Amino acid sequence: MKILMILTSHDELGDTGEKTGFWLEEFAAPYYTLKDAGAEVTLASPKGGQPPIDPKSDTDDAQTEATKRFKSDDDAQAALASTKTLDDITAEGFDAIFYPGGHGPLWDLAEDANSIRLIEDFAERDLPIGAVCHAPAVFKHPKLGTKPLVAGKKVTGFTNTEEEGVGLTDVVPFLVEDMLKQNGGVYIKGDDWASFVTTDGKLVTGQNPASSEEAAKALLELL
Repeated sequence: MKILMILTSHDELGDTGEKTGFWLEEFAAPYYTLKDAGAEVTLASPKGGQPPIDPKSDTDDAQTEATKRFKSDDDAQAALASTKTLDDITAEGFDAIFYPGGHGPLWDLAEDANSIRLIEDFAERDLPIGAVCHAPAVFKHPKLGTKPLVAGKKVTGFTNTEEEGVGLTDVVPFLVEDMLKQNGGVYIKGDDWASFVTTDGKLVTGQNPASSEEAAKALLELL
């Protein structure tokens, strides 16, 4: 079981002067859920190397069992520090693809031609595709045939009210909830900040950071 996990390389939070990146829990929880199930996880990002961790996800109050495990796991840290570059990666040989969130993907992965190519390739092969929190941003451009990949599919992702809650509605390039609806997705959600995951066919989406472990488990169920 080989799973490709793709992280953002983007670290600027719009023009706020603040830093962003991927959300640590949304990487760590799925990473260990998949690894503990026996999966071989390959990490990649647009620029390769060490992807930026959102500093807000690295504070003491944002730590979980999974992030603590990561902090004492030299192998996982080494793997994260040496992600492969996306242009070197094809769907060949992988059984599923998973995207952790954080605000970073809104800027780079949503528009990245290699990421779009990979998602379309996984979809055409009918292989599981997972994304959590802000990572459903990656479904902005991929198509299946002539329609957006999410058209007619049940999907979730970071809600407009959750974005409001973190005060970034006017900073982000687009709102995940709005974009999924515009692409014809059947957007559904649970309570803000509570775990909520939906699966439609081979597409798994999680709403927020609390959904990261459950999203990885849903991906495993498809495998």
